[in-house]
Parts: sequence; C-alpha cells; structure tokens
Amino acid sequence: MTATHPPFGRALCAMITPFTASGSLDLDGAQRLADRLVGEGCDGLVLSGTTGESPTTSDAEKAGLIRAVREAVGDRASLVAGVGTSDTRHTVELALAAEKSGADGLLVVSPYYSRPPQDALEAHFREIADAAGLPVLLYDIPGRTGTRIEPDTMIRLAGHPRIVGVKDCSYDFLAAQKVLSATELAYYAGCDEHNLALYAIGGAGYVSTVANVIPGHLRAVLDAFDAGDTAGAARLQRAATALIELMMSAGLPGAVTAKALLDGLGLPAGPVRAPLRPAGRDAADALRAAYDRLTTAPPAPASA
Repeated sequence: MTATHPPFGRALCAMITPFTASGSLDLDGAQRLADRLVGEGCDGLVLSGTTGESPTTSDAEKAGLIRAVREAVGDRASLVAGVGTSDTRHTVELALAAEKSGADGLLVVSPYYSRPPQDALEAHFREIADAAGLPVLLYDIPGRTGTRIEPDTMIRLAGHPRIVGVKDCSYDFLAAQKVLSATELAYYAGCDEHNLALYAIGGAGYVSTVANVIPGHLRAVLDAFDAGDTAGAARLQRAATALIELMMSAGLPGAVTAKALLDGLGLPAGPVRAPLRPAGRDAADALRAAYDRLTTAPPAPASA
C-alpha cells in the first residue's frame, strides 16, 4: 500500500477506552463514541493503543472492545487493534485474538522495558506478522518504550508482505523521510503537530489522540491539502496548535487530557485507570477554553 491508497484510511483516531464510573469497561459508551468519531470524519479507529490505556485493560476487555466497536461502525471504518506488549508470545496471542474479534489490522509497539537490540526487535515484529493474517502497523515511540525502531530496521521489515506501515512518534523527521524514500510503507503521524508536515511529504495520514475531540477539524486539514488548498490546510493545522499543545505537551498523558475534555462535553469517557490520575480542575478548564476558542472561532478567509 502507498500513501495514495493507505491501508487503514487517512484520518485515524487513537480512541480512548471508555470506562464506567466504577472503572469497568463501558462498551455502550465505546460504541457511541466510535459512531460519533466515524460520523465526524474518522475513517479508521485505533483501539487499545497508548491513548486507549492498553497496559491496564485485560486480554478479554481488548477483544470485547473490538467486537463492540465493529458492531457499532460496521464497514464504515477500519479497526486497528493495539496488541503490542513486552512479551513476544503474549503479543502473538493478542494478535490472533484481535483477528478473531474482527480487527482489520494490528498496531505493534516495540517491546518496552527489556530494550531488545535491533536484530531481536526485527525478529519480534516478524514473528507477529507471520503469526496472524492481518496487516501490521509498526509503532515507533521510543520516548515510552526506551527502544527506537531504527530506519534501517524499518527498511528491512518493509519487505515483509504483512508489514504495511508505521505510526511515527519518533520525533525524527529526517528518519521518516529516509524510510518514505526507500520503501512503500504507509507513514502515519503519531504526533498531532506533525499531521500536515508528514502528509505533505507523502505520509499516509495520522493516528491522532486529539481526534477524540476535534475529528472533523483534523480531517479538514487533510481534505484541504488534497484539494490543493495548501494555505488553508496550514491555517487549519495552526489553528489547532493551542489545543494540541495542551492535550499532548503540557505534562499530562493524552488519555488523561482527552477524557477530561470528553467528560466536559458530555461524551463517553469516564475515569482513567491507575496509575493514571484524572486531570485537575485548572487543567480541565484550560483544555475546555482552548477547545471552545477553536470550535467557536469564525472561519478565516481562504487567503489567510
């Protein structure tokens, strides 16, 4: 697959996992949120990723979430299941369960904590891609895992028929260009501030935490660029900067900030699971103020 025909769509949301007030999985809320996200512009949903609090959900909860969201969205959006763990065997088990539950693809993060060298990392990804029949999206987020998927490793892995793309949270734009130049991997921005920049050099789109709250706005950035309105795309991307910064770079995890905003908007979210803690009142108020400024601002002229 190339960026022209991305394997999972262009506008993907790294969806939060809604919980009830008591902390149990809220499948009804997940269905309602998924339906809203797809209706407002997401053509793919990533379940049980970082924003989905995957380290704190059970294997059964992960499978149940896929089934429930598939029932809600049908074939209107692709579903990519986060299955990566620090254990290759467990990751294979989750990959097979995700396939059985109705996922369209797998998001596989580098094994964390053990920090395997590149040859072991490559073998890990190959074993998972060999085990399941679904396309694989590599997840490069060394700030969380402690292990980088080096560009040369990605280039070798691109030869595997089921390894089709990358969710890039490396903050290494040069490396992204290198891999894009050498392979046909679909590169998805995993950091919202890079959505347009990566798309402009041939990226496939984004996997966005911020899309939980402004799915239509972020989709409009890509739509404007595709329509040839590069100035309009840049204006829309810049307009979201304050909210992106507060949600992703103000010291709180994206799951915390997204749930704070969704709760404030009366949308399914619920609490985060420990060890995460909810956003404080000041943080929640600042998030809501930034959201309101973005969503109520009058449209700027096309030439702005």
